[in-house]
Amino acid sequence: MATQTPTALRQDIRAFYDSSSALWESVWGEHMHHGYWDSPAPKDRRQAQVDLIVELLRWSGVTKAQRILDVGCGIGGSSLYLAEQLQAQVTGITLSPVQAQRAQARAQAAGLATQTQFEVADALALPYPDASFDLVWALESGEHMADKARFLSECWRVLQPGGRLVMATWCCAPGPLTPQQNRQLAKIYQVYYLPYILSIPAYETILTELGYQGIQTTDWSAQVSQFWQLVMDSAQLPAVIREIRSLGWPLIRAALAMGLMREGYRTGLIRYGVFTAVRG
Repeated sequence: MATQTPTALRQDIRAFYDSSSALWESVWGEHMHHGYWDSPAPKDRRQAQVDLIVELLRWSGVTKAQRILDVGCGIGGSSLYLAEQLQAQVTGITLSPVQAQRAQARAQAAGLATQTQFEVADALALPYPDASFDLVWALESGEHMADKARFLSECWRVLQPGGRLVMATWCCAPGPLTPQQNRQLAKIYQVYYLPYILSIPAYETILTELGYQGIQTTDWSAQVSQFWQLVMDSAQLPAVIREIRSLGWPLIRAALAMGLMREGYRTGLIRYGVFTAVRG
């Protein structure tokens, strides 16, 4: 995956989400990201995903916004939540035309079509003028970016002065990593169409070098790690197994590899990095 061209990577990401999003929605609903558990006690899995958004807003101190960019919007789960809760105008972008169309249909059904728009766009070359948004929201999209610094630079460019970035992304343990750890990461990259992931301190360095102010970081690995076992459990349902098989090898491979993510969290190789920062 590390040698794959950015164009080929974008095409593979688009194809993966074009084919898998309907299945995910049927099993898990509108939110295509981890859930948040503040204790080991059982919690409805869909509520845990909403709770992740709630905790991100609380932790980052976001209580209002007028214009939001949701980078990697999926089928609109976060976009619609933010539009409704913050009474904001939200633009969601994805590489998947299927996701963009579904998100727009869901916005219409929710009565939020006038507050939201969904577009197919590349986060490494955002099609928006400078200073267009007062909040950039990136929930589990950074791991797909072929150039993390360029991505965060684009977020900076489209933020208004004083605007805030809120990002949660898959990270890895700080290096140096062992050969075995690098091999495990390589398998995850191949299955989930990731070019590479970074440690939390590495992201903090990039944010600092780009000139972001008020940088805060935290590690929510303990709060989200239950997610992968629940996804594995849901993949064992007979109807889900049949659908995965019908969708072909990429989905079969992704289902078979879920244990890699569960093991990565168990050993500390995979970390869940959370970041907020302000454009000065």
